[in-house]
Parts: sequence; C-alpha cells; structure tokens
Amino acid sequence: MERITKTPLCYIQEDGCLQKIAFYTRSLGEGGVYAVTDPFVLQAYGETISRCFASHGVRLVMKEASGVCCRESIDRMIEELHAAGCDMVAGIGGGKALDLAKAVAHFARLPVMVVPTSAATDAPCSAISVLYTADGVFDQYLTLRHSPDLVLVDTRVIANAPARLLAAGMGDAMATYYEAHSCYRSDRRTNAGGRCSLAALSLAAACRDTLFRDGYAAYCAVQEKRVTPALENVVEANIYLSGIGFESGGLSIAHAVNNGMSAIPACQTVLHGEKVAFGTLVQLWLEGNREEFGRVRAFHRRVGLPVTLHQLGLDAPDAELLMPAAELACDRGDVMGSMPEGITPQDICRAMIAVDQNNGELD
Repeated sequence: MERITKTPLCYIQEDGCLQKIAFYTRSLGEGGVYAVTDPFVLQAYGETISRCFASHGVRLVMKEASGVCCRESIDRMIEELHAAGCDMVAGIGGGKALDLAKAVAHFARLPVMVVPTSAATDAPCSAISVLYTADGVFDQYLTLRHSPDLVLVDTRVIANAPARLLAAGMGDAMATYYEAHSCYRSDRRTNAGGRCSLAALSLAAACRDTLFRDGYAAYCAVQEKRVTPALENVVEANIYLSGIGFESGGLSIAHAVNNGMSAIPACQTVLHGEKVAFGTLVQLWLEGNREEFGRVRAFHRRVGLPVTLHQLGLDAPDAELLMPAAELACDRGDVMGSMPEGITPQDICRAMIAVDQNNGELD
C-alpha cells in the first residue's frame, strides 16, 4: 500500500491576520468571494471582514450557514454563488460553516479558503466534510478531492474564544500521535487512502510534544484573552499538526470511542474533542501503556478535559448503557473506526468502565 500525505496548499497563522483576509483571497480568484459564515462571525467580525474586502476592491457575498450541512443547503449555495459570479469560496466560523464551505467548493469545483474562529478541532486542514440529512441525521463523511487551498488562522480571534474550545482542540490533538502510531505499527489504511507516512507520524509526534510542553500555558492565556508564544504553538498543533497527522497518519480507538458515544443521548452535547480525550485514555488502557496513560490523564485533568464518564454526562454508567456505544465503536464500516484486529465491543466496554473507575494506575 502506498504512503499518502495530504496537506493544505498554504497555512497562514498570525495575530490579527483576519484584517488582511481579502489580500489572501486575491491569489485564489478575482471574480468575487462567496463566504459561508455563522451568526457569531457576523456579529463579532462581520464589519471587519466587509471593510477589509471593500478596501481591497474584492467583491464579497456573505451568507449565514443556516440549518444543517446537507446536500439541499449545498446545492442552494452553489446556485447562489454562480448567480453572483463568485469564483472562490470561503468558510469563516465554526465547524458547520467550514464543512459547508468545503463541500460547496468541492461540488462547484472552486478554490476554498478556511478561516476557523476557534482551535476546537483539527478539521480545518482536512479534505473531509461531514454531511447530514435535511432533518439533521448523520449522512456521510464526504471525501473531498483535496485539502483546502488556504487555511487562515487569526490567533487573536482564537484567544477571544472560550477556553473550553481550546481545551477540546487539545483533546482532539492529543489523540493524533497515539492513533497514528497504532496505524503505523499495524500498517492500516488512513483517511488519506494509503498507509501512515513518516511525515504524518513526525507531525503527530510534534503535536503531542507541543501540547505537553505548552498546553497548560496556552489554556491559561486564553482564559486571560492573551496571545502568547505558547498559545501560538498550541493553535498550530491543534489545527495544522493534528490535522495533517490524523488524516495522513490514521485514526484508531480514540476516535472510534468518540463515534460510539454519539449513540448515548447524554453525551450528544459534549464537544468532539472532549469525547476523543476520553477515547485516548481507553486506547492507552487497552494497549497496556501504563506510562502514557498516566501522563495523558494528568494533562487532561490540568486543562479541564474529561477523565471520567460522569464528566461526560453519565451519572450511573454500566455495561448495559455503554454496550451500544462500544458496538458502534467497533463498526468496521465506520470511516472513523480503523480498529485493530481482535478488539471486541466487550473489550471497549470493559476499558471504558475501567478508565472511569481507575485512579491512574493500570491493574
């Protein structure tokens, strides 16, 4: 199997770069920008964005991402951008706006720029959009032709987002190395379509090391709304290092557990990275990795990530409640569940309970 590494064409990260957004779009198209945003962006940054485009003489059509990311919404937006004569797409905001923008650009065959307003996940750099049905039920992971043409990350914007979002991003990013290492050892297929590359594994390791070194300081900086070197490092780790690391390095138990927990109603309001954080502990437990289990658990506690099922909204967890989640986690047809051979739902269920009850030491 070949090694495949997917990356954005360009990744730019800077304090205040949102004020130069129009300058960067000019390299991707000149006929106008169709920007998919969310209510938060419109309220907090809409005027800044509009003023920037006007000052550079770049036409802007800004649309709020209403409803869900579904084919109906995508098709409607494609009609709108063609009618407006736009020749590139921008996604500015949270996950739904970014997924919509990437999917619209994919089907319209136009370049896309992604501008995340938090560092809560590593999705901005990926060649994937999550699609739902019109009534909000999960439909598919849409594999795009390529990663975004440009990812623009303003660390001033990230610093002003809730600290919980940065912590969730660290939970998502911390899993990257452990999952990539698992895929590398077992030679399993990655989301990029090949085997784990050395480049992806190296970026994943750098991501983990950056979080251990700078994660807590970055978390404190966001609580104080400050941009610091530690925050700059962690934002790059959460979005870029983890984004390349997961897609070209591979996913394993940590993300499978996250997917499985979507079957539990009480967990549906928990952030993606928070569920992945618990899943990483489950993976390390199953691998019998005593040293890393304790190290990761201590880090999670320090930045407010869940280490117990109670912190995920489950007051009285037992095997009967957790088994449907464990079965979904082991679904080999799930693109997010590249599970090692021999792992059963019973193994996952027992490990979830053991992590919940454990005080930091393996039996």
